[in-house]
Amino acid sequence: MTNIEGKVAVVTGAGRGIGRAIAVELGRMGAKVALAARGVAGLEETANLIGNSASVISTDVRKKDEVHRLLDRVAATAGPIDILVNAAGIGVFGKVKDFSDEDYDAILDTNLRGIFLASRYVLPSMISRGKGDIVNIASIAGKVGTATRAVYCASKFGVIGFSQALAEEVREHGIRVSVICPGSTDSSFSQDPNREGKVRSKMLSPYDVAYAVRTIVTQEPNSFISEIILRPTQKP
Repeated sequence: MTNIEGKVAVVTGAGRGIGRAIAVELGRMGAKVALAARGVAGLEETANLIGNSASVISTDVRKKDEVHRLLDRVAATAGPIDILVNAAGIGVFGKVKDFSDEDYDAILDTNLRGIFLASRYVLPSMISRGKGDIVNIASIAGKVGTATRAVYCASKFGVIGFSQALAEEVREHGIRVSVICPGSTDSSFSQDPNREGKVRSKMLSPYDVAYAVRTIVTQEPNSFISEIILRPTQKP
């Protein structure tokens, strides 16, 4: 397995849930981790779990200028970015007939456009160096549509399609693009009506997703895991 000690990693959505768990795991493995999210307090809590190898950079992934500022700052202070994990995501749920334009824009801009902006910006450096890992966090909701989740599902279907297409574009340059599709996870999506009545102890832990990221980024250079579908052992 490849050692990632000293490599530079950026994790969006690192202030809580799955993003936090991924950042902590990469930090434990010796990576220099830049933590990005809108809320500074959550990022600082994550940084405290990692230690001195973590940096906190408040970022709204919906805004191109903030994404560019994040990635420029990391490259200037820590070095070229080796690992980009796009874990920022939000969920707003409800019937399409009742859905607002504002919620639609927020979901698509966070869950899909943010991945596009960050990936596009790191690619020139990765291509010039002939290596790099981009890991995008999608969802089982990107595989199967569910009532009251139409817009959320659309964003996650988009993440999967984007990841698959980008992987084909850049694999000749030694860059690996992977997507992870977790099932029910005990994270921060407490407002999802489809989670009502589910048993939290049977759900995935955010660290289950983090271990999947660890598997992806430690593959030897001549192989890559393009997609992981992760489900709880028992239906919650």
